Amino acid sequence: MKIVLFAFLGLLGYFGLAFALQRSVLFPRPPRPDHSPAEGRSDVDVAWLGPGRQVEAWYLTAGGAAAGGPSPAIVFTHGNGELIDYWLDEFDVLRAAGLGVLLVEYPGYGRSGGSPSEASIARAMADAYDYLVARRDVDPERIIAYGRSVGGGAAGALIRQRAVAALVLESSFTSVRRMARRHGLFGPLVRDPFDTIDAVGDFEGPVLVLHGRDDRLIPAEHGQALAERARDGELVWLDCGHNDCPRPWKEVLSFVQRHEILEGPPGASP
Repeated sequence: MKIVLFAFLGLLGYFGLAFALQRSVLFPRPPRPDHSPAEGRSDVDVAWLGPGRQVEAWYLTAGGAAAGGPSPAIVFTHGNGELIDYWLDEFDVLRAAGLGVLLVEYPGYGRSGGSPSEASIARAMADAYDYLVARRDVDPERIIAYGRSVGGGAAGALIRQRAVAALVLESSFTSVRRMARRHGLFGPLVRDPFDTIDAVGDFEGPVLVLHGRDDRLIPAEHGQALAERARDGELVWLDCGHNDCPRPWKEVLSFVQRHEILEGPPGASP
């Protein structure tokens, strides 16, 4: 009887610990930066989103032919061990082509208040979209959700709440629940399931899935499944793992131009 009791208590302790600690695993937050690299940048607009203006976001203005007029824009969400600070200078190619980029921080990350969870991130994504469509230099009919790694879950939350023209998922998962099962966590214990694959299945716009062939963190089968679930999906394999992939801006530009979200260069065929 004691053996059964100890086994039950041990199992209960495991479930309790797994439930309590999973957010620290899913959302490992880097140290808070001492200063913002966006300060003093004339090409970056800093916004504070949501109730209490707690969530930080940076809008990187479009250049090229779009400068001075309403442009298409990307809502970008990064991986779980990152900050928007790391991405400030990564989008020059896209911006020069005429795309604006909104970098959205997660609640509780960097200088943002609150705590990260699926619910708080979903609220932040809706607030980010509403901020973007209110800008006079952004075309509300040409907004693209782009999520990398866990950011794919945030992008999936956005397309469930707001109308976007297209979705890009880079190195992302089908769902956190599926990832958790792979590591031995009982599915119903997952607090933030981020069922991206269901959001993709309901999305009516075009979807570009970019995934490293050698990804060991989020296996390539996740990218394959996401592309197959999409109504209008395209899968591009990258010759990399998870965090070593080169910026896929050529593939992204080709995608948005083919779907007439962004005009191609003069003389380019659609």
